[in-house]
Amino acid sequence: MIQAIGLTSNARKELPPAVDDVSFEVPAGRVTALLGAPGAGKTTALRLMLELQQGRGITYFRGRPLHRIAHPSREVGVLLGEVPGHPARTVRGQLRMLCAATGVPARRADDVLEVVGLVSLRDQRLSTLSRGMDRRLGLACALLSDPHTLVLDDAADGLSAREGRWLHGILRAHAAGGGTVLFATGDPKEAARTADRVVTLEEGRLVADQDVIDFARTRLRPRVAVRSPHAARLGALLTKEARTARRSVEVVREDGNRLSVYGSTCADIGETAYRHSILVHQLADEVGDMGPVPARHPASDSPEAERPARTADAEGANELSPLPPPITARPGTSPLRPLRYELRRAAGVATGYLTAVAVLVASALISVLLARAGHTPQARLLAAWPREFPLPPAALGAGLLGAIAFGDEFRHPALAADRGNVPRRLGLLAAKLLVAAATALLLALLAVGVDAELLYLVYGRELTGVPEDWLSLSVSWIGLVVGCAWAGVLAAGIFRSTTAGLAAVLAVPVLVVPLVQKVLEGPSVRTAAGFSTRLRELVLVQWPFGGERYVAAVARVIAQPVGGALMLSISALLCAYLLTTLRSRVR
Repeated sequence: MIQAIGLTSNARKELPPAVDDVSFEVPAGRVTALLGAPGAGKTTALRLMLELQQGRGITYFRGRPLHRIAHPSREVGVLLGEVPGHPARTVRGQLRMLCAATGVPARRADDVLEVVGLVSLRDQRLSTLSRGMDRRLGLACALLSDPHTLVLDDAADGLSAREGRWLHGILRAHAAGGGTVLFATGDPKEAARTADRVVTLEEGRLVADQDVIDFARTRLRPRVAVRSPHAARLGALLTKEARTARRSVEVVREDGNRLSVYGSTCADIGETAYRHSILVHQLADEVGDMGPVPARHPASDSPEAERPARTADAEGANELSPLPPPITARPGTSPLRPLRYELRRAAGVATGYLTAVAVLVASALISVLLARAGHTPQARLLAAWPREFPLPPAALGAGLLGAIAFGDEFRHPALAADRGNVPRRLGLLAAKLLVAAATALLLALLAVGVDAELLYLVYGRELTGVPEDWLSLSVSWIGLVVGCAWAGVLAAGIFRSTTAGLAAVLAVPVLVVPLVQKVLEGPSVRTAAGFSTRLRELVLVQWPFGGERYVAAVARVIAQPVGGALMLSISALLCAYLLTTLRSRVR
């Protein structure tokens, strides 16, 4: 059951709020339609209910607000607008990524694909899907976690009449199993055909909350349904007589021998047919495009007894469609769940692979050109880092991949409707930092290996020998690349942009390093010179297995201008990220 209480959106400039003090209930086991014309506030109301938009009011899902539910995606399945996902990701890859995020078995993706009829398109990219196929994928995402409640916005948009009947059958089957269904629509006929209850909004305010039979009787346009083998002739006569009598009568020719007559009565139409000897097979009052509306039976209190009678086509819309099998076991919270999600997210598109290839090619070419020019230290030669460049290609590539890791969460917000997995979660941050570090480490090793191999092929062994201080150089190299990756992750998470993440990485050597050097080299009585030596003297007692060598290498990295500036930047970004996370939780 859903209880929406006092939903009010924030006021707009010189305009009333899009939703103003809206309250209604959605009972379990029934289908409820949220009806309104474009601009009536349907989507805003749904976003307020799901806490995706700031405003006033509260919504309870089975007695709990969404932010108090441990796993929101397992309670509420959501479809708002187009399916959010990377255009290059496949249909099956998108669902399996969401499976990892919500903690359900990966095979669940194949179950829902079969239900929504997308098995043959499981390897298609999201960018190639039609509007109707996108709606089917959105429904698959909503059903993925076997939720109790479905909240859908214009779910039938872009579907054919047959596909719409199939969708309505899915909603009816979910409600028949005890679930709660709320869908927004702008079509009164769709609401009357599908829903048990209709909540109507106009200009952001609640104007009606009715059972479907009351809605059909009071808010749908009445008409007379006529079937005759001479429908065209009868329609022309009705139009002519109405024009002569100056009455507002509209005659609409339907499929076959059917007419829909608005503004007249069965008696008037019957008399016209009798006077002109026209055979009539059907003559009945209707509302909307539903069947004849019977009188309500006073002795019946069941919802089905109160539903209006329907035509054969409308009955087909409510045939129960198959649902995916229920998830029998709910997996508990696992620290590996965000990690599995991040691995599927990173490996599901070609962006990371293409970036790595571009970095390796650029690094190899730069190292060869530096060797040809001469006067370049071997360490910079293997890293392909000219003194004129702020960072080597591998560090820039690692920073870019780190920025993409969080930038894609805001550019293609696949988790936006799931409050339990939005990018502010610290578990997701830890997973991104871990995957970014592993990716950066691999990229750093591959870059040095490719550079050394190419230098050996072009110039021989002279430039590929192992330096004596290889340990400290290796620690510095790995620290630089991993630090750039982490800076990209944190900055993109704070500023919600891949570009901002990459800019933060470039700002370290361009802005932070000169600033730190200026502070340390300024006029002062005491300086920080010899920091690494004193740190080694302080820390290095007798370490087992020669551990003092590694600590000394780390100390030298911290004492370097770029290393110190990078650590300072990462610390500041991490503090800013934690502050924004706490602020969002307080709200």
